Amino acid sequence: QVHLVESGGGLVQAGDSLRLSCLASGRTLSRYVVGWFRQAPGKERDFVAGINMSGGNTDYGDSAKGRFTISRDNAKNTVYLQMNSLKPEDTAVYYCAATATEYRFSVLTIASRYDYWGQGTQVTVSS
Repeated sequence: QVHLVESGGGLVQAGDSLRLSCLASGRTLSRYVVGWFRQAPGKERDFVAGINMSGGNTDYGDSAKGRFTISRDNAKNTVYLQMNSLKPEDTAVYYCAATATEYRFSVLTIASRYDYWGQGTQVTVSS
C-alpha cells in the first residue's frame, strides 16, 4: 500500500504560481501511475493532470492545459504539479492519487481508476 501526502497549497492572487507536491511512502512510486484531481465546494472531483510511471507521458484536463505542468522525480518518490497563471476558478482542494498498473505508458484520467488518495491540499486564488 502507498501513502500519499500533498503539500504546497495556499492563498495566492490571480496570476500567481504555486507548486504542489505529492510525496509517497510505503512503496516505490515509480511503479504507480499518478494523477492530480481537484474538487471545489458543491462540485464533482475533476481530473487536472496525470503522468505515467516513467514520466514520459502526461495528460491534462481542459482547465489545466497551457498553464499547469505535471512532473515526477521517482528518486524522491514525489510528483509535482506546477500551476501558473492561476485564476479564481482554480480554487479547490487538490488531491493526488496513485494506482499500480502493468501498462508502462498509461495515463489515467478517471478518478475511479485510482486506488490510493492523499488527504488533499487547499488552493485558494483571490481576484
